[in-house]
Amino acid sequence: MKKLSFLFFLFAATANAQDLAPLTVQKIMRDPKWMGTSPDDYRWSADSKTVFFSWNPENKNKAQPYKVKISTLKVDKAETDEAEKNATINYVYNKDKSLGLLEKGGDIYLTHFKSNKETRLTNTLERESNAKFLYTNDVVYQRADNVYQLNLATGELKQLTNFIKGKPETSTVPRSNSGRPTIGNTQQDLWLKNDQTALFDIIKKKNADGGFKGRVRGFSLPTNDNKPRVIKPIQLGEDFMAGLTVSPDGKYVSYRLIKQADGNKRTIVPNYVTASGYTEDINTRAKVGEMPSTSTTYIFDIEKDSLYALNVAQIPGIKDLPDYVKDYPKQLEERTKKNEDRKVNLNVVNWNENGSFAVVSGRSQDNKDFWILKLDPSTGKLTLIDRQRDEAWIGGPGVGRDIKWIDNQRFYFQSEATGYSHLYTYNIATGEKKQLTAGNWEVQQVQLSKDKNTFYISANKAHPGITHFYKLSVNGGNLVQLTSMKGGNEVTLSPDEKWLAINYSYMDKPWELYIQANKPGAKAVKVTKSTSAEFDSYQWRQPDLVSFKNRYGDDVYARVYPAKNPHPNKPAVVFVHGAGYLQNVHYWWSQYFREYMFNNMLADNGYTVIDIDYTASSGYGRNHRTGIYRHMGGKDLTDQVDGVKMLVEKYDVNPKNVGLYGGSYGGFITLMGLFNASETFRAGAALRSVTDWAHYNHGYTSNILNEPFNDPNAYKKSSPIYFADKLKGDLVMLHGMVDVNVHFQDIVRLTQRFIELGKDNWELAVYPVEDHGFVEPSSWTDEYKRIFKLFENTLKK
Repeated sequence: MKKLSFLFFLFAATANAQDLAPLTVQKIMRDPKWMGTSPDDYRWSADSKTVFFSWNPENKNKAQPYKVKISTLKVDKAETDEAEKNATINYVYNKDKSLGLLEKGGDIYLTHFKSNKETRLTNTLERESNAKFLYTNDVVYQRADNVYQLNLATGELKQLTNFIKGKPETSTVPRSNSGRPTIGNTQQDLWLKNDQTALFDIIKKKNADGGFKGRVRGFSLPTNDNKPRVIKPIQLGEDFMAGLTVSPDGKYVSYRLIKQADGNKRTIVPNYVTASGYTEDINTRAKVGEMPSTSTTYIFDIEKDSLYALNVAQIPGIKDLPDYVKDYPKQLEERTKKNEDRKVNLNVVNWNENGSFAVVSGRSQDNKDFWILKLDPSTGKLTLIDRQRDEAWIGGPGVGRDIKWIDNQRFYFQSEATGYSHLYTYNIATGEKKQLTAGNWEVQQVQLSKDKNTFYISANKAHPGITHFYKLSVNGGNLVQLTSMKGGNEVTLSPDEKWLAINYSYMDKPWELYIQANKPGAKAVKVTKSTSAEFDSYQWRQPDLVSFKNRYGDDVYARVYPAKNPHPNKPAVVFVHGAGYLQNVHYWWSQYFREYMFNNMLADNGYTVIDIDYTASSGYGRNHRTGIYRHMGGKDLTDQVDGVKMLVEKYDVNPKNVGLYGGSYGGFITLMGLFNASETFRAGAALRSVTDWAHYNHGYTSNILNEPFNDPNAYKKSSPIYFADKLKGDLVMLHGMVDVNVHFQDIVRLTQRFIELGKDNWELAVYPVEDHGFVEPSSWTDEYKRIFKLFENTLKK
């Protein structure tokens, strides 16, 4: 192979690079550019001869464009817009691919590929979008909220719809004199108010004295001033239109109207360090229990000039109540008596190529059901094709997403019906459902080849912590492995599907670009080298990737960093990854790279460190994913305790000297560990922690714990604030003050609980300019100096 030209500048400072050992917090928490910057944002040229990417080997202020030619594997700098000029153009094709449509600058262009001639179809001040060919070769497109049809043979332009936006009605939300929403008008408001009073003595006192003074900050809903039209209007009111599609035969227009919930209150996060010198408010999300938006799907019959809404009452199981309601007899009685249809959000109507079949999928708002339904557009009749029901919540890789057509009769989708996310096809003409993949592993991503004969699949079939790229016939058969490197393989396929651009990494090796022919057994060639000489000067560990049985008999995977020279106290530290549904026990480079380096530093200083993919982590199937349903801080916490037991038995750890740390969900588990497993954990550092799930967001929390006013028992079992009285070990809490994800209010409320309980074995460090994901190296350094000091002062003494 030819010598790569980028080497002349890549490590010009190698001779002056300092030795990284011994590791210190100050060294590893610097701006990450000191490590070297991995390439990313891979894009193929349209001719499949060049890969463009962003990279920063010269350690500049920002990444620069680079390219590598397949013929030479030579890496060079690229011009700023070179990738865009050579990129594949995403045309919308007609049925024989002789014509293509493209939107540029808000106008529609037509390309005749045989003559390579481009014709501009529109030239207006309004934006035209969503252009497609009908099966007749006519072009339809959307302008504002309306659909137009252009006959390419005659040039006739016909307006198909006349949707009119109406003026919004006056909000019915109770408001104070200031115009802001008042508190106490929903079930969620009342639940939060009563919970606050039960938790805090200061609120009881102020309520007795006449209550809090002041007003609640709120928000106003957007308004819409579009003037309605007058010709045969279909009024949209104040609702938002989405997912407008035209059937390929031009007979039907389908769309969704989304009604925004009125009355949700958003939390204000004060920003103290501002350019103005004044405290400025950040208007952030609402809390779990908010009223979600609702949507209705409509079919407009163009020939009959008639409009109707799809009736969700005909969906099988629409009235089924979740099992958890049985724990609340009064609620069960009331909801059974009402016998109401559950609210459902249907996706966009999905037509096959010639318009002979239409399918629509939908998800219940309680997220217990996902349906795939056949639609008869002439009547609105919905017929069940597939129902996925989960008493916890619908999820898993690729699950609950819309279907994609293979041909005019078959589409594909993913399901966790077997306990793991696998690939299925369905023949809408014959009713045959076929499972194409199977086993105790997950299909993580699926891509259909251009000729629609092959699926390209990313999956963890070889091992839960290894991802490979495979191909599979759309008719099923053998799954053929294309990549061979052990670790993480993220593949970008070339337009001609002959080459793989592989973003590859290993445990101790950050991501690099490799090029490989799209053939089984072909060699992947490395074309970038990104890590700095200073980074390479340290021998980073490849942790022991182990598994153990938890107390429920389930396999749990972990990475262990054995102490280089164990301290006489034989201490151990548990690192708890964030996000809950995330995988960190794997053979590729961790997204928690700072924690990976910190764990190396702890191991250098005599600690044995373990990092566990606890129950609810991704990559292990449905039961692992949903194992925390209605009890966060249950199995996910006992997995940490069981992991420590394994360390004691196999790594000679002293069970009296164990600490733990983590951020976000990891911070939450740290709090639960200090409160509810104090016999196991002597000290803990909780970063940006959720302290009360009733104050987190709706989309994430309601899936796992339902809503506070419907399932209060789940929140009481799952929220650390209710167990604050059990704190025994030493606790350090660290939180950004402008965190718009886990609000600073969370840690403030827990702090007030500690004060009222008379606890004195805790500390709080605040970071005035940091959001949820810290940015400033000084903040990272301060955080981890405090964490290291905590462990040194508690686990070694």
